[in-house]
Amino acid sequence: MRLCLFDLDGVLTDTAAVHTAAWKQAFDGFLRERDGDGFTPFDAGSDYPRYVDGRPRYDGVRAFLASRGIELPEGGRDDGPEVATVHGVGNRKNALLLEHIERDGVEVFEPSVRYLEAVRAAGLRTAVVSSSANTRQVLEVTGLAPLLDLRMDAQVARARGLRGKPAPDTFLAAAADLGGGPADAAVFEDALAGVQSGVAGGFAYVVGVDRAGQEDALRAAGAHRVVRELDELLEGP
Repeated sequence: MRLCLFDLDGVLTDTAAVHTAAWKQAFDGFLRERDGDGFTPFDAGSDYPRYVDGRPRYDGVRAFLASRGIELPEGGRDDGPEVATVHGVGNRKNALLLEHIERDGVEVFEPSVRYLEAVRAAGLRTAVVSSSANTRQVLEVTGLAPLLDLRMDAQVARARGLRGKPAPDTFLAAAADLGGGPADAAVFEDALAGVQSGVAGGFAYVVGVDRAGQEDALRAAGAHRVVRELDELLEGP
């Protein structure tokens, strides 16, 4: 094993909570406008992990709305946040996310930083593989950029025509860009879609990071090992 491929939100940084809040605001605002005050709110505890966690933004919009029997026009990437399209709702979420990040900043998981530093010291190469379009900004804000050799995020994936998680494309591309393949690499994910992506790509080892009390679900998705914090891996099996 010589490559480590890390998801960002929920694995390296505590932005999953910020993403959840932004999704809830975006979906609840859309549903209230559509159905009035009697709408059924977005459930952060069940809807977030099931439909949006780990997925590219617009895929998350489609999946959640489909669960409510709602189908919207696709629209375009320039749709404003007030437009009732897939892209409009997704852009509303992103605008809210950036507001949260600007107001509250981004916290890192210190055990993850310790693990990153340890694998770097051991000579392993590292990449962040994220469905977020804001990965560059988060890495810069948190100071994590120097610990990662490669950034594979939504912007890179879109430019290269790569499918998002749970498809394995972005993980496979990151491994290839680092000079290896799935047999050389470990994947670190907190999202079920991300674990499924690592398994689908045939990666040698898939670590599930349990941030939401879903250890059984991560194992069922195919994780070889589940931890609460990455530095548990420094202690051995």
